[in-house]
Amino acid sequence: MSIFTLILTFSLLTFNSSCSERNETVSCFPNTLVSVSTNLNLQPYINNLQQKGWTYIDEQQAGTRGLILVKNLNGQIYVFDRNAPHICPSSDTTLDVVNNQKIVCPKDGAEWIMSSGQPINDQTKGVAPKRYMFDYNPSTGQISIYN
Repeated sequence: MSIFTLILTFSLLTFNSSCSERNETVSCFPNTLVSVSTNLNLQPYINNLQQKGWTYIDEQQAGTRGLILVKNLNGQIYVFDRNAPHICPSSDTTLDVVNNQKIVCPKDGAEWIMSSGQPINDQTKGVAPKRYMFDYNPSTGQISIYN
């Protein structure tokens, strides 16, 4: 009986931890390799970051729809996936930056604060855009983005 209890407990813990890994997006969110290395001091990145505080990254291995790189007023960098995190992908679920202030899903009007990814309205279902890790060297402008 104690072996059964141990196996059941382990199974439940494994199930709970595997589910929590997908809490940041819907289950149909594309699981694709993100591995980009670029220099933010190059065009068009440097102009976009200086003038608008953000830029799109549409390079190979930048996900299925590309990335949004944001540098907020505090100098913090965020890298968001352009796939809508709260609904399954379709032709009109690529996130766009609007008015240099918010990220918007054209399909349903879901909105997030661009400088942090925080949800603004109920359409987001409380889900923030998927963020990616990165290594950044400010002296060279080199950034490596990965999942």
